[in-house]
Amino acid sequence: MAHGVPRHLHQPRLPLWLKLAFSAWILVWAPTYWALLGPQNYFWLCNLANFLILVGLWCESRRLISMQLLSVLLVGSLWAVDVGTAWLTGVHPIGGTEYMFDAEQPPVTRLLSLYHLVLPVVAGVAVCWLGYDRRALPWQAALTWVVVPLSYVATEPERNINWVHGPFGQPQETLDPLLYLTGLTLLWPVAVYLPVHLLMIALQRLGWLR
Repeated sequence: MAHGVPRHLHQPRLPLWLKLAFSAWILVWAPTYWALLGPQNYFWLCNLANFLILVGLWCESRRLISMQLLSVLLVGSLWAVDVGTAWLTGVHPIGGTEYMFDAEQPPVTRLLSLYHLVLPVVAGVAVCWLGYDRRALPWQAALTWVVVPLSYVATEPERNINWVHGPFGQPQETLDPLLYLTGLTLLWPVAVYLPVHLLMIALQRLGWLR
């Protein structure tokens, strides 16, 4: 006991093995992606989530982990559906994952892209331990409103990072580029984050989540 506080209250709430395993993943993934794809690739919100989850795990930040769960749960699920369906049928029902079947892409790049399946699990486990912070939605929305416009001005158009030049990885020419970018920036939190946020609130009300 220290200063009248029981010792067990000072113990980390997240298991050390989870922090170490995810740290090892970052040590492999980050430099490999830099070498193969360059630093611009880190502007992807799902790639940025790797770093923010790492910080959230070590700081045991309920808010930061909750923010990244919003970022990766629905995206990772749709990514898995698109890749899985394309693998079984050759058809991409959603789009945006065609690179996984592109022979010109280095195999290691495609292999490491499987992190889209891992991040929702890691963030989900951490939220189960720490609980869900309902303030995650406005915070993650604010982060998105910074990162998406930055992706437009700081990355090469042909990369179409965060789909700032067209949805599902395809360029669009129907709307004015800045009008499209504004709509994308505003719509992203509503279409991607809000459904997950509402699910987490429902689980809290059912008593299945803190």
